[in-house]
Parts: sequence; C-alpha cells; structure tokens
Amino acid sequence: MTAHPGFTLPDATTSLPRDGFRFSPDAAKEADGVLDAGAAGLFRQLVGDQESETTLLVARRVLHAFLPTGEADPGTDADALADRVRRTRDELAPLLTAVRGRDPHTYRLALRQRAPLTLLAGCWLESVSQTATQPAIVVNSLFGHYFRLQGEGTPERGLLARRRRALARLDVHLPGIETVDFLKETEARPLTVLHASFHLALSRLPASFLPEVVGVYYAMTALGADDLLLGTDTAFPAEEDARAVLAEYLALTAGSPTGDRDRRRLAGAVALVLRLEREHAALLRELADWHDGLSLDAQVGRIVARHAPYAGRQHRGVRLGDRKLSDWLDDEDLDVAAFVARFREARQLKPAREGVCRFLRSIKFGGPMFGIFDEHEAAVFTRWAEAVAAGEPADLDFRPDTAGDDRAAAWTAALCAADPDDTVLTEAPADLDDRQLFHRVVNYERFPHILPTARARAEAGLADAELLFTHGSGGTLTDAAYFDYTPEALMARVDAIYWDKLVDPYRPLTEIPDRETVIFGQTTFALGSLIDGTWAQRIGNLGRNHRQSDHMLFSIYADEMGRGDLDKNHITLIHQVLASMDIHLPHIRQDAFLDQGDLPDGLYGFSVHQMCLSLFPDSLYNEILGYNLGIEMFGLGAMRLHEIQKLRRHNLDVSYEQAHLSIDNFSAGHARQSADIIVAFLDGVRRDSGEEAVQREWRRVWRGYASFAYFVEHQLVGRVLAAQAAAPADGDAGLLI
Repeated sequence: MTAHPGFTLPDATTSLPRDGFRFSPDAAKEADGVLDAGAAGLFRQLVGDQESETTLLVARRVLHAFLPTGEADPGTDADALADRVRRTRDELAPLLTAVRGRDPHTYRLALRQRAPLTLLAGCWLESVSQTATQPAIVVNSLFGHYFRLQGEGTPERGLLARRRRALARLDVHLPGIETVDFLKETEARPLTVLHASFHLALSRLPASFLPEVVGVYYAMTALGADDLLLGTDTAFPAEEDARAVLAEYLALTAGSPTGDRDRRRLAGAVALVLRLEREHAALLRELADWHDGLSLDAQVGRIVARHAPYAGRQHRGVRLGDRKLSDWLDDEDLDVAAFVARFREARQLKPAREGVCRFLRSIKFGGPMFGIFDEHEAAVFTRWAEAVAAGEPADLDFRPDTAGDDRAAAWTAALCAADPDDTVLTEAPADLDDRQLFHRVVNYERFPHILPTARARAEAGLADAELLFTHGSGGTLTDAAYFDYTPEALMARVDAIYWDKLVDPYRPLTEIPDRETVIFGQTTFALGSLIDGTWAQRIGNLGRNHRQSDHMLFSIYADEMGRGDLDKNHITLIHQVLASMDIHLPHIRQDAFLDQGDLPDGLYGFSVHQMCLSLFPDSLYNEILGYNLGIEMFGLGAMRLHEIQKLRRHNLDVSYEQAHLSIDNFSAGHARQSADIIVAFLDGVRRDSGEEAVQREWRRVWRGYASFAYFVEHQLVGRVLAAQAAAPADGDAGLLI
C-alpha cells in the first residue's frame, strides 16, 4: 500500500474531479434513440428512469447542450449575482403579472404550460447528498434546504404540495409528473419540455455539476417566476436563505484549488437560468396572445382535435358532409379547419323546434355525448352554435400554436450536435476486485457503465441471502428465518430479535482489550460507517414520493445526514472517531482511497452490496426496505454498548456509537420506524392488489433483511455452506447448526 493524503474536516469541497464519464457503447446507441425521439421522449426518459447508464448519458448530453462553454466572470460575489438576478425578476414581473390577469381560461392554459417546470420543485437537490459528496459543507447546506422543500418528512408541507394546492385553487388539476399523460394534459410546447429536461438532467448528475447546482438553485429561487405566475405571496424557500448558501459556496471557492473555475461555472449556470426564464416568460405571453386571438371556429377546432383520437369508432352511421364521422375522426392527418367548415353546415347544428340544435342536446345530461366535454368546452360549443345560427361568417384561418418554437429549434439543434469530449465509450472491466468495484459504485456518476455489474452483484447477494430463509434463526444478532407476513408477525419477530439477540445477552465487559485491538476492531466497522445512510440516499426522488413509506425512509436518511446540520452528520462523526485513533483516510470518492491500508480488504463485500442496492431505488425498493430494518436494528444492544465501553476506556471518540444507540432506539427511533415503514408499504400493496400480492412483495422485503444478515452472520453462513458442501449429493445431510 502506498502513502496517501488524509482527508480532514471540515470538507470544503466545491467541485469533484472531472476526468471523464465512462459509458458502454450500448448505452450510447440507446441514448441516440432517446434524443432522436424528440423532446417528449427525452423528458420521459429523464423522469422515468433513474437507474440506467442510458439516462446518465442522455443527461450529460443535455447539460453539454445547455450549459455555456464561454468564460463567465470568476470574481462575482453573492451580492453582485443577487443584483443581476433581481434585475431580471423586475423585468419578468410585469410580464408574468399580465399573464395572470388574462381571461381565466387563458390564465389556466398558461399555468398548465408552466407546470412541467412548476412541479419539478427543486429536483436539482434530490441527489446532491450522496456517498461521493458527503460530508461537504455546501452539500450539507443544500441538503438542509432540500429537506425543507420536502416538508421535513411531512410532504403536505413541502414545496410540491404547496404548488399543487395553489394550482388546484385556480382550477388546474394535473396528473403526477411521472405519468405518461402528464405532457399531454399540460399541452406542453417543445420549449417547455426542453427547459424541463435541462433541470432534470442536472438532477441526474449533481455531484459532477455541483457549482451548477448551486447556481441554478439560487437563480430559480430568487427569480421566483412560479410565485409571480401563481400569485403566491410568500416565497418558499426565501431568497435570503438561498443567498446564504450561495455566499457560503463562493466563500469556500476562495480556498479551493479549483475555485476560479468553479466560480465561472456557477456564474455561467446563473446566466443560463436567466436566459431560460426570459425565454419561458416570452413563451407564456406568446401562448396567451395566440389563445386570446382564437376565433370561435378555431376554439371549436382545438376541442375537436383534443377529443378526435378517442371518438372515431363510436359514431357508427353518422355522416358529416360526404364522409362518415368515424372516417373524419380516425384520420391521423385530420384537417381541423375543413372539419369545422363541414360541421357548421351539418344538420346536427341546425336549430330544432325547441330552439336547441341536436348537437347541443346530445352533450347535455341524458344525451349520448354527455360527459365528454368539460364545462368550458360545452360553453364554447354553445356560443359557437348560437353564432352559426345567427349567421355569423366563418373564420377558418386557423393560426397554429407556435409559441416558443424558434427557441426550441435552436436548443434542439444544440442537442443534436452535443458531443461532450469528456464522455468515453468503453465496457466496464470484468475482473474488478472489491476495492475497484467499490470505487466505481461510489463514483457512479463518473462510471455509469458499472451499473449492469452493480445490478448483477446486488441480485447475486440477494439470492445468496435466501440461504438464511431456512437457517437464519441461528444468527447471533439477527434472525432471517422466513415467515409469512402479517403486521403482528413482523412486530413479534422484531421484538424477539431486539430482546433475545440484542438486549438481554448484554453484560458489561469485565476485561477491555488493549488500545491497538480496539482500534483494529473499529476499522472492521469503519468502511460501512463511512457510507452510512447510503442504502436510502435516492429514495423519494421526483415522481417517487407518493407512498407513506417513501416519506418515512427519506426522513431516516435525513437523520443520518444530520438534516443539514454538519455537526450531526454521521459521516462527520465517523471521521471524528477515526481521527481520534490517528487514522486519516482519503475520502472514499478519491482515487487515493484505492490504496489506503488502514481498513481490511476482507470486509469490502458488505459495503459493495449496500452501495449496489442503493443504485436501484425503484426496482430494488422492497429489498432496500428490508435491508434498512436490519441495519437500523444493528445499532442497538450489546455490540454497540460494548464498543462504547471499549472506546471510553482508551479515551477514544464515542460520538458515532452514541448517536446510533440513541437515534436507532426501539421505542420511537429508526429501528421501530423501519418496521413501521414495511407495514405502511405492505398496507398499500394490500389495498391496491390484495393479500396474495402482499406475500409476494413481502418475500422480496425479507430477502433484503436476509442480505444484511448474510454479511453480519458470517460464522453462521460459513457453517451452513460447509455443511452443504459436505452433504452427500443424493441424500439429505440432516444439517445441524
């Protein structure tokens, strides 16, 4: 092992090294396909997939297309940047206020158009706190803000919920941003979708673009375009709070070897946000002007175009002019102006003796088309039918909606040309040892091509752990033996583990090992401690925060990270403990950590498994819940108390051990919360899919717990595997443990 520079607190990191992003050739082909599919496909990829290297490569190309490559002023201070943003806000305020004052339907159209940006709700911050970035000062500050944006564990208090309530008060009701019909329901223009895709791309690579995250977060918060458009009185978070983070970051760059470049990157990101928000405000004005200028015929045409894909085959023999209505509406290239012209002449629009035409009767209660059109659409049809009956001439010169299209074309061209020179196409090495694999999964943003290997490793670990479904009751600190789930059965098992395996066996040590032995023992735990909370670090991200279990697990992760308080951050605490033992490691993200000689090689597998689980928060969600239960209960009982006793005897730091003994408590702490999370999750499964689905999903949860036990109970696992190896091939060994 070679000598290495030690990592010291506080962590004043302002950017991570940018030595290239490694992607597989297959990911490049898939990314080409995503970009070729257009803005909507790009948006859906970035929202819907947070687990693949394809998404990360798409994000890298989007960022390359949007972020400025020219030099920005490196000497800008927080006040000067704030003044620049304030001037842009003053420029946008009257424009957005004017949109707010339009006809209510036009205003709602503008709100829907803005919604893909409004409902991103600080997405840039959702993964800024990760293993590669903690416990950097600015990362803790940003995470503290993100915790507030998420409602501090109560989503109803969060920014997303606030904005949805504001939209609902204005009669704008939209599906979740992750749903397939979200863009359709918002009628999002290409420019809107491209802008939203930039923000989503930044949320996928926040560690690699930390200066840009700081700049975008401040500029978006201080501009407050959504508050101006919604008419909300109080900005959340406040500009002064975001400016404090900006000032803190800029102060840190003064002592950073990359400080000059980092300030340029931040200033460039602020300038980009100002440009994008000017573009989008102009789009909203163009859209409002276009909509307010629509003739009644054009308004009817918009309604027909919206409903035509769902209407054609339901009208049987009805004719419009010389064609069946079904033929008109089934036509993918429907000529809306020609349809409206024929509709004006149709017998269904001629006034009947009662004074109401057949078409209007058909859309009222009791009619065959009742419920198809909303209140506003029905009112448009009524005004139009009355105008046609009154002999008003047709106005069939339909102007298409082109709001923002010129600027969208420019961004699309930039995307097509995007070829960042820091992307390297290469297959992941097949012969990595655990140290090398650990380095890559910690730095997954730099090594996205490792993701297939990480998934295979996670799946293999979970499969191996099912060994304990049969033999797990013999564990010293765990009991992973399988059982059929009920809430009562889970709580009974958890109670039994707590009392029988963790608490009741405790007796104070009568002999304390010497200092060197105690320190060595701590080094066997240290690698796992240095990635504390990792398993949950990507839970509850955008589009994935609708379950109670999401909010609860996110709150546990927030506790592990000190909720933004650097002194309470568990990564800070373990570094303090190691420093008290005169162990000064590089940061685990650094290349130098590959050569550290203080932590034993044999225990990397445990941390690799945890890191690999964390990279698949959607597809391995159940397993993460089970793993979380195992690791949170591990903080309790005899082992932790013995470690505290040994550390105190030698005047070594006990803060990490004490924090876990306290925060993981079984009364109301993380251990109890972890069981409650599983119950909440499976309650939702039962309501949605029934009892059979509960048992299926539960099996996956419990193999997550077993995968934790598999590494902790290495002596038990060794005995079981040895006995299986010695068993006759054609008989039952009658395994005894």
